[in-house]
Amino acid sequence: MIEHVETFAGTRDLQRARGGSIGLVPTLGFLHEGHSALIQRARSECDVVTVSVFVNPLQFGEGEDLDRYPRDIERDSTIAAAAGADLVFAPALTEMFPVAPVTTVSLEALTDTLTGKSRPGHFAGVATIVTKLFAGLQPDRAYFGRKDAQQLAVVTRLASDLSFPVRVVGCPIIREADGLAMSSRNTYLNDLERRAATSLSRGLMAAADAVERGTLDAETLEAIAYDAMSSEHLVEPEYAELHDAHSVVHLNTVDRDSFLAVAGRLGETRLIDNVHFDVTDEGIVIDRGIRSQQTESGQS
Repeated sequence: MIEHVETFAGTRDLQRARGGSIGLVPTLGFLHEGHSALIQRARSECDVVTVSVFVNPLQFGEGEDLDRYPRDIERDSTIAAAAGADLVFAPALTEMFPVAPVTTVSLEALTDTLTGKSRPGHFAGVATIVTKLFAGLQPDRAYFGRKDAQQLAVVTRLASDLSFPVRVVGCPIIREADGLAMSSRNTYLNDLERRAATSLSRGLMAAADAVERGTLDAETLEAIAYDAMSSEHLVEPEYAELHDAHSVVHLNTVDRDSFLAVAGRLGETRLIDNVHFDVTDEGIVIDRGIRSQQTESGQS
């Protein structure tokens, strides 16, 4: 495990001298199968794979779950190594922010809707820490899950606008056997909330089925996803909206690469999910994510 950027730089420079490529999987920690899939993808494409574990305070707002966010670096290190990571970069807060930062990175055009609307300042915190990781670790590729489609758009645009020589790779959502998108925050749910949470993915899958049948109207697709959440009394729906996959503008129809995103609250826990629609010359390719092979009775 590496805790300092300067220490990592020595390993990075040695690999570069040998012609090796560096892959980075940025995380908040408390890794799950979704993170393992990102690490495995990086392992297949890079010579050295690094997983960063840092609970970034800048992306948590007042009253959010910064203090209770699950942390277990020994567990994370074991999971990362099993998935194929070579290094775990786990800096202390003082390493990333020796003094309180006065510089932040903001992409307002991409973050004034969806999660950015309900969590003001969140994406400025994300963009700032990703910028620091890209600048300090200098990866050739960085791997992000598609579960947070808005974040993926933000990070991709950030790398382009700031001319970072890094390729941002978006990877499919990994789902539990019953369809729930894997998330470290799933651990907050009690048994009843856990069952109700599957309404997010049920609505998305129903909307994806509708697209396959030829329904492309955003209002119809959004209603399908929203109504599924509303059918569970434990779920407080926040939104169900169709957006451009790159600019994050709201769309009226599936006529370009896009995603149908949902968010809902179960008690104090906020969950997000989405399905992607990639528009090609041959038609619309739907990315529903990948379901875990574990049995539902074995889920936590």
